[in-house]
Amino acid sequence: MEVRKEKSMTLQKDMFANHFKRLSRAGEEGRKVVYTFVPGNLNELIRSFDMLPVHPEINALQSAMRKKSANYIREAEKHGHSEDVCTYVKCDVGMMKTGNIGPTGEKLPDPDLLLLSYTGCFTFMKWFEILRQEYNNPPTVMLQVPYQSDGKITPEMTNYVADQLRDVVVPAMEKVSGTEFDAEKLRTFLASSARAEDDLVAILASAKNKPSPIDAYFGGVYYIGPIFTAFRGFDSCEEYYRVLRAEIEERVNNGQGPITPEGQMSEEKYRLVVEGPPNWTSFREFWKMFYDESAVIVASSYTKVGGIYDNGFRHDPARPFESLADYCLGCYTNLNLPSRIDLLEKYIKDYDADGFLINSIKSCNSFSAGQLLILRELEDRTGKAGGFIESDLVDPRYFSPANIKNRLESYFQMIDAKRRTVRNA
Repeated sequence: MEVRKEKSMTLQKDMFANHFKRLSRAGEEGRKVVYTFVPGNLNELIRSFDMLPVHPEINALQSAMRKKSANYIREAEKHGHSEDVCTYVKCDVGMMKTGNIGPTGEKLPDPDLLLLSYTGCFTFMKWFEILRQEYNNPPTVMLQVPYQSDGKITPEMTNYVADQLRDVVVPAMEKVSGTEFDAEKLRTFLASSARAEDDLVAILASAKNKPSPIDAYFGGVYYIGPIFTAFRGFDSCEEYYRVLRAEIEERVNNGQGPITPEGQMSEEKYRLVVEGPPNWTSFREFWKMFYDESAVIVASSYTKVGGIYDNGFRHDPARPFESLADYCLGCYTNLNLPSRIDLLEKYIKDYDADGFLINSIKSCNSFSAGQLLILRELEDRTGKAGGFIESDLVDPRYFSPANIKNRLESYFQMIDAKRRTVRNA
């Protein structure tokens, strides 16, 4: 079946292609490059200095989707990186060791600045130590973001991060870029971000409809792409989310389900909430296991790793540094376990899900730690069926299609059994 390309798909493809082309020309055009991560990224601030961001974990997942990650991981392991190391890290290191060729087939530039916004993932710090060593010690800045151990952001936490932005991060960017900080330019980007964030929230909330017009996990990873990476704050990002929202609202009006790689889903039999990142090496095969069973993911924690906007947060040009600070503090990986459980319970109830599924990632402790506790607690609180599968981010050695398919089939049978019990009660 030929899948019709919607306008939003073309817009996003062009945005990413143009970004990587600009990166490949950064050296000859004198553009400075900042390596940073998705959770808590400071895209508006980076772009206010006219610098270009590179996100190593995005490079890793794109390598996996292009079936290149296995060789990159083997290359990293040949250089002494353990099997237990995060496979994003090994994929990135292996890509760097074999030429650092990006998704467009062109070489990515070396970093002029390493900018680490620490948001709950300890691996990020070790990853940057490796990058600093491999790239011959470029300027490095760490933004220390307090962990939400008590489940809330205090004014003291916000001020602590905002002061670092003013006193540490901005001076470092001024030095590397050779450009003086422009507060008005930053405010313009932040205002644009807030408008795009409004549309993203509406897009994800559309899954409350029956049938859901979107898959908020497999489809959701495409929807979050521009706003979680290099484009937040730009007109092109706003346009993408306006167009995508209009397309989804049209599907709602027509009573249509999500679009999959094989066309539009015609039936919605199961509504699920999913915790944990997807597997990228077999992404389409993984997704197919769900839509073949008419299962739609109506909400997911993974689509919150780059910011939780449905709780009301928006970037705010009236308080630029404090707003950036609250953004970093509020990322999903910076939440404690009780807060994660509360959020997922809310999704199960608000989106009227039939069950809750965990995809436990072998090499990702930021997500995997505590997941069995999350599962049992959510089963107790909601009475919904909980399921558990295991895979990995970008290492194909840890994706077992037969095992996952068998577990999913058993899980759907469990949901069916619970439905029969309710009907017969």
